[in-house]
Formats: sequence, C-alpha cells, structure tokens
Amino acid sequence: MALRDLTGAVDFTVLEATTGGDDGVSEEVLGLFVEQAAMWSRLLRPEIEGWRDAVHTLKGTAGGVGARQLAVLCAEAEAADPPMAPAALDRVQGALDAVLADIAAYRHGLALRGLRA
Repeated sequence: MALRDLTGAVDFTVLEATTGGDDGVSEEVLGLFVEQAAMWSRLLRPEIEGWRDAVHTLKGTAGGVGARQLAVLCAEAEAADPPMAPAALDRVQGALDAVLADIAAYRHGLALRGLRA
C-alpha cells in the first residue's frame, strides 16, 4: 500500500498538525490507534455489554487522527436505541476498516520516506 491507495477516510492534515509534521511521532500515534482499534473492534457487537464504551473510545481516538466520518458514526452508534445498534455498529465497523486501510497506506508512505532520508 502507498499514499496513492488513500480513500479519504482519514484527513491526515489533522494528524500532521497534532504531531507538528514529525514522522516519528505520527508513526507512533498511528501505531497506537491501530492497537486500540484491534482491541475495541472486538466489542463492536450489540450483544456485548461494553459496545457503547468501545464506540465512545473509538470516537475520541478517531477524531485525534483525522477520521471524522468514523467519529461521527461512533457518536451515532453510541446514541442509538438498542434495536438500531446492530446497523449502527456495522456502519462503524465499515468505516473503521476504511480508516485502517488508509492508515496502513499512510504508514507505508512514512516508512518509504524514512528509507529515503
């Protein structure tokens, strides 16, 4: 994957503003996001009691890396009535998958830049 594979699920200018454009810090922040996403995504099922906590946490971390649509969908899921939860959580999972794909492509670009430096 490379930067050409970005879908737009993440506005990396948000991340770059937060990290001051430091590639090492950006890599660290994205690595933490990926780790957290792996942990919390296992809870994105309405039959699991902690699913609202999972979407709440993802909402905050998504906003921090520039994944605005994921943050919006997390907020909607967090507020969803129980009958609407399965569909809301499916939308969150789909958006999370797109965000993770963009992050993988961006991290690949960071790695390539590091090799060239």
